[in-house]
Amino acid sequence: MAKRFPIIGYVEAMSDYIPYGYQDINQEDIDAVITVLHSDWITQGPAIERFEQAVANYCGVKYAVAVSSATAALHIACLAASLGEGDILWTSPNTFVASANCGLYCNAKVDFIDIDSNTYNLSIDELESKLAEAEKQGCLPKVLIPVHFAGQSCEMEKIAALSQQYGFKVIEDASHAIGGSYQKKTVGSCQFSDITVFSFHPVKIITTGEGGMVLTNQEKLYQRLIRLRSHGITRNPDLMQGESHGSWYYQQLELGFNYRMTDIQAALGASQMQRLDEFVERRWFLANRYNQLLQDLPLMLPWQHPDTYSSWHLYVIRLKLDKIKKTHRQVFEELRSAGIGVSLHYIPVHIQPYYQKFGFKLGHFPQVEKYYKEAISIPIYYGLDEESQDRVVASLRERLI
Repeated sequence: MAKRFPIIGYVEAMSDYIPYGYQDINQEDIDAVITVLHSDWITQGPAIERFEQAVANYCGVKYAVAVSSATAALHIACLAASLGEGDILWTSPNTFVASANCGLYCNAKVDFIDIDSNTYNLSIDELESKLAEAEKQGCLPKVLIPVHFAGQSCEMEKIAALSQQYGFKVIEDASHAIGGSYQKKTVGSCQFSDITVFSFHPVKIITTGEGGMVLTNQEKLYQRLIRLRSHGITRNPDLMQGESHGSWYYQQLELGFNYRMTDIQAALGASQMQRLDEFVERRWFLANRYNQLLQDLPLMLPWQHPDTYSSWHLYVIRLKLDKIKKTHRQVFEELRSAGIGVSLHYIPVHIQPYYQKFGFKLGHFPQVEKYYKEAISIPIYYGLDEESQDRVVASLRERLI
């Protein structure tokens, strides 16, 4: 019997509802949190540093800064990269709005790169073409945020080469991708970027409830990230103006934010990190099983670039609408009504009403708009058993054939 889950948008929960994503909390996770609750520290304490070190060690990166959300992580990453008024940020339209909003938080302009029709990540060809034109127009981006959609890394070596050629900084939005790799190097290593951002929302690979992390190999960026997450304050005498007044003394050097993670969250995150590879391995099993069970249906299944090892945060199918007798919306809503908690990742950011105020319109990014008309995210998470997965497949088969 499947677990009982809340259904967003429905009055009552059904006992046999299968969500598209769900956290897995075991007794070790609970014990780790209880230990912190019995300790002297529940806000800013030693658990945060342990969690940061666990992630940094796993990714092979020098510095990690835990924050309250991936949105906060993106914001301070942009600030640390000196994004500001008059600057330009580019990202993918196939993402949650936070990947673009972070640029607006910094008073920068935001633009988008259409997606690759196979990976659904930003298209390298489109990026190259747009950079060449932007150079002619004198409006190159200061920051590019490639989004590792569904857990699959973007083509980071090519992006890094372009960043050297055109002089922009790279912030990887790896909110979906902890536990994945690119060219056999762990996502988060920052081998081809200045900064990487992770999310620990409950539907992601590991969770801290809400939370995020910023990773970098550059000490200067790290020192600024530390300040920005905590009101712009430092207690480091080497960074202060003038002499310290005493052991109590601190200085605010810039305008920062209260983006701190708690020890309670960090304890959960550090415990979850011990099972990260197990989580990803199970997702790979489920993804491969979907590939086998769905191959004869009128669907486009996810394609994996040979340089990548996805963490499979999402399993996205695309309907071959010319081969079925129902609309995209009909299939989606019938699956929901059958207790299959499908979702749609994402509504292209540029067609959101808020972004249309900046002049973006339908037709500006045709690949992502076509994708949006066909895509459905079906359930994939660590606790999804084969019986429930079979039910997902049977529900799809019933509606497509």
